[in-house]
Amino acid sequence: MARIKKDFSPPEPKETGRPTFYTDQLAAEICERLAEGEPLAVICRDSHMPSSVVTVWQWAKDRPSLSESIAKARESGWDHIAWKVRKTARGKLTYEGGDSTGDIQRDKLIIDTDLKLLAKWDPKRYGDKVALTGGSKDDAPIKVETAAKLDNLTREQLDQLLSLATAADAARGDLGGDSEEGD
Repeated sequence: MARIKKDFSPPEPKETGRPTFYTDQLAAEICERLAEGEPLAVICRDSHMPSSVVTVWQWAKDRPSLSESIAKARESGWDHIAWKVRKTARGKLTYEGGDSTGDIQRDKLIIDTDLKLLAKWDPKRYGDKVALTGGSKDDAPIKVETAAKLDNLTREQLDQLLSLATAADAARGDLGGDSEEGD
């Protein structure tokens, strides 16, 4: 009986996935679709697009002009989404530029979701402004001051309060308060 020789060498690696060749036309289509509000992950699901957003990020990293174009396209896309939110709030259907379903509760959910996403993606333009300021002309931080009504205190309570304040001043080294030296 003849011996069968088996080849145990590792198999040739197969190329997996879609090609990741950059072309200006592909980049232009990506930017155009981003400007229409379509997420990059959805764009990359198409068969003629790179299979991963990481590939597009790498292209943008290697090409500063592409990175800038993607950033501008995203901003335009967010404006487009905001415009669609306004149309949806007015009951406009898809063919009219909105996403209204005719169901008020569903439309509220669509609008709220889009507004929350816009606030996360571009908080300066679409997020709530949160600022803790004192309202002064130079917008200083809030100053916390504690005030007490003294008119309801008894004479004994006022004396105790005065002795506590005097002790606190002495501990700080501010014994005299408003002293009039040199008179």
